[in-house]
Amino acid sequence: MSTSDKQNESSLVEAYNQMMLRVRDSIENAEANAMPTLQKAIEQAKDQAIHLGEVSLDEAEEIGNYIKRDINDAAEYLMETSHEFSEWLMLDIDIIEQKVLELFLSVADKTRLELEQLSHAACNISSESRNSQYKSGEITGPGSLICTNCEQMIQFNTTGRIPDCEQCGGDVFKRAEI
Repeated sequence: MSTSDKQNESSLVEAYNQMMLRVRDSIENAEANAMPTLQKAIEQAKDQAIHLGEVSLDEAEEIGNYIKRDINDAAEYLMETSHEFSEWLMLDIDIIEQKVLELFLSVADKTRLELEQLSHAACNISSESRNSQYKSGEITGPGSLICTNCEQMIQFNTTGRIPDCEQCGGDVFKRAEI
């Protein structure tokens, strides 16, 4: 990977984290009766990232889709099970950067509440979420992915770009289930 590619990957990972912070802030700072939807919070975060010149329009769209996918998967897990979130991540919480973990957890929990309030919509998102595919080259938040070809697991302690599978070279993954 060239120095230019590494810098671009690093800036996209940073943009993902920055947009996730903005989504959380948007949800936390909203008045109780005017709680923004996840989609609206993501749109606002994308607009701000573009306005500040952090990413291009295409990159903002791409990162927004990654954030929505990751949050929906986490929220679905929290809604459907009584397991701890750390089990879903399949990681030792102590090794995850605390700032990233708190950010991810706060947005996922608020999204879980939003999904519970909109149970009909949650059924549609649930079907979509279970079929979520993660592809190499995309950015993802903390957690574990499994190669759909050989079932090799890849763990992310922080936000990162998904590589090709080291075992088989596959490029399609799914969230690991406990």
